[in-house]
Amino acid sequence: MSYQRFNQHALSEWMRGKGPRSDIVISSRVRIARNLSGLPFPMLATSSQSAGIVRKVEEALRHQNRPQVMEGAELIRMDDLEDLEKRVLVEKHLISPQLAEESRHGAVVLSRNEAVSIMINEEDHIRIQCLFPGFQPQEAWKMADNLDDWFERHLTYAFSETKGYLTSCPTNAGTGIRASVMVHLPALAMTQQLNRLFPAITQVGLAVRGIYGEGSEALGNLYQVSNQVTLGQQEEEIIQKLAGVVRQMIQHEHGARNRIQESSLTKLEDRIYRSYGILSNARVISSKEAMQRLSDVRLGVDMGLIPDLSAQVMNELMILTQPGFLQTRSKQRLDIEERDIRRAGMIREYLSMKRESE
Repeated sequence: MSYQRFNQHALSEWMRGKGPRSDIVISSRVRIARNLSGLPFPMLATSSQSAGIVRKVEEALRHQNRPQVMEGAELIRMDDLEDLEKRVLVEKHLISPQLAEESRHGAVVLSRNEAVSIMINEEDHIRIQCLFPGFQPQEAWKMADNLDDWFERHLTYAFSETKGYLTSCPTNAGTGIRASVMVHLPALAMTQQLNRLFPAITQVGLAVRGIYGEGSEALGNLYQVSNQVTLGQQEEEIIQKLAGVVRQMIQHEHGARNRIQESSLTKLEDRIYRSYGILSNARVISSKEAMQRLSDVRLGVDMGLIPDLSAQVMNELMILTQPGFLQTRSKQRLDIEERDIRRAGMIREYLSMKRESE
């Protein structure tokens, strides 16, 4: 187990890369839920059965013909981690909150570049997750599909001829696929168009969730858009439907940005630079306010209004300012007030350092 390797940098490689439409689309993800035949789902499995599932995945990964992306991959057991270490993996989107908080004999297999995350004993026995920078749902699906095919050659999945792949939650049965795209929609939020847009998206079978998925809050105008239906649809159909809707969202966000720039440029610049000034000078700042201010500045960067910063710097700060990372970097547990003070200081120092290096 080498957790420290995955804690050295705030951003995974998939977040460092600049993918297509990266001014609006932060990342694309495909997750495939699978269970092993003849074993109860994780919520009903005994301790020995859950431990056995981890061993089966380990044994599969020892095969010589494993996919190239899994060379050098490491398995990390949740029982070996402190709560803060688990929280950091959640903040990096490498594991789910459920795996961090509730799983028995939970584990995760991480590829070297962190583009692949395989959760074990979360809601299902195996959840294969592939992450790509920017708008690349097809590429994420191709990698996830290849990994799924490889695992299926070494493990026996629970499968029904009529229901497809069997999953703990019935809403995931069938293909077992959950495809999602994380989008940054500050202009649509500013123009109050999200209240009309999101209901229209849900009517076509997609869901809009917060930054960490189901049940999480939307921070910094970041949203995850994903499919809701997995049964009765082909995999490619699911991916294409999601991609089509996200393309429309990108067009709406670009349109909102252009309209704001044409009609209210001074007000837009004032908002962006006020947030920039607060981030550069604040002595105390909450996580929620930091994310909102970073969203404003990220918009300014993407629109070319702040030329001496990069989108990657904003991505890094959106991760570094989260509670788990903040406390891990401080090497101590911090209460809310201490975190708000430490967060403000870290942002000031980071922005100053990045400005000097540009």
